[in-house]
Amino acid sequence: MTTIFDIATPTIAIEGTQARFPVRRIFCVGQNYADHAREMGADPDRAPPFFFTKPADAVVEHGAMLPFPSRTASLHHEVELVIALGSGGADLAPQAATDAIYGWTVGIDLTRRDLQAEAKKAGRPWDMAKGFDQSAPLGTLRRGAPPSAGAISLSVDGETRQRGDLAAMIWSVPEIIANLSTYVALAPGDLIFTGTPSGVGPIMPGQRLQAEIEGLPPLSVSFLP
Repeated sequence: MTTIFDIATPTIAIEGTQARFPVRRIFCVGQNYADHAREMGADPDRAPPFFFTKPADAVVEHGAMLPFPSRTASLHHEVELVIALGSGGADLAPQAATDAIYGWTVGIDLTRRDLQAEAKKAGRPWDMAKGFDQSAPLGTLRRGAPPSAGAISLSVDGETRQRGDLAAMIWSVPEIIANLSTYVALAPGDLIFTGTPSGVGPIMPGQRLQAEIEGLPPLSVSFLP
């Protein structure tokens, strides 16, 4: 006997419409700001970008109240520009990569930093450090390509922890998309987290995070005590 499950597709809000953007896959770029690369002990001299993933159902929306994740004593925040693709392809040139963009928003890459450190030390994958439940808060999606510059920041309980500018990214958005498309054929519904500025740090139960990119509505999520 075969059982068929009805599995919902995760979606995010689109500014100015009741329509919702269906999420297919989530890719993330590591250490794409020089100051963050340095604080993580890496060389920021424009090394080739590297990628990791989160599951689509890690998405949570603005205003969510989240349970504190299990199996970590060091949960960290990473504010990021997130790109949503409306088309895709393989081996894209930078202009084709730009044309594939549907929209952009602000996101938070939640990270079990202690599990990540253990995985790095043992030479193991980061999956349980990055791809856990509710690890990808996202704001409302704005149509069009993002600006190449603009303030990006994150505060915890009103205290600014991260502050930077999109212009400080080592790899630009078109370069990120084009490079990623040499590894996998990209498709509509794919999201790309583009890296975080310095200032990543710990989150405690009961705290509230607010992530902002200049020109976008803020993204706020809170953790249960």
